[in-house]
Amino acid sequence: MFTISGQDYVFFIRAFKSSLSSIRRFVHQTGVNRLAWNMFVMSPRAILLAACTAAGFTASEAEALTPLAFETTIDPSIEEASPYALLAPQAFERLPDVAYEPTAYVANARAGKQCVPFAREESGVEIFGDANTWWQQARGKYERASTPEEESVMVLRGYATAARGHVAIVREIVSPTLIIVDHANWLNGGEITRNVPVRDVSPNNDWSQVQVWHVPGQHWGSRTYSVQGFIQDLVQDVRDQVATEQAPAPAAALVG
Repeated sequence: MFTISGQDYVFFIRAFKSSLSSIRRFVHQTGVNRLAWNMFVMSPRAILLAACTAAGFTASEAEALTPLAFETTIDPSIEEASPYALLAPQAFERLPDVAYEPTAYVANARAGKQCVPFAREESGVEIFGDANTWWQQARGKYERASTPEEESVMVLRGYATAARGHVAIVREIVSPTLIIVDHANWLNGGEITRNVPVRDVSPNNDWSQVQVWHVPGQHWGSRTYSVQGFIQDLVQDVRDQVATEQAPAPAAALVG
């Protein structure tokens, strides 16, 4: 096992590109047809080995840098850049929210779960009591934010009354105005529902008001709900990250 510096790597890449360009010029000038090229069997592996040699690596280092196999060989007849390489950055921008196709579903219709224990179990946020008390209880104990983060807990006020509330787990940020959540008992049947879209419909786009996807009818709900905010357990997030970094690497497979 060996390592190479960033400068050596750049030099290696330049040598690879130079070798490939030279081979393409040779094929073009001599008129070698594609069949003859395939018979010549100048694979990407052979080109990489040649580039490593040109870069000054030893034979063993060149072997280590060069993959053992490639799915396809390089076709020297292709001289034009990919059309994708010529596209402007805006061509890769996400589709509008209306183009998103929801995949929400009732994962367990007989779970018998309320939203609070479900959110607590799935998020690690150790808050007890009614959902309408979570935002206040989180003060000074957890990070509170006005915009969603993945794995945060969205806290809603009850429709037309502050006496009720609801909590849900943010699973994905689709766009600045669209998120995906998992939650329980939204349909008042103790069910667990996953992949549910929630969209920001607040006048200032500040996530203070949202609409929730109605899973049985497969359409947006007509009601607008006030959002108190989003609770995030940053300590647990750090623990998860540390655990991931400290996890032992999988054992390498033995090569016979």
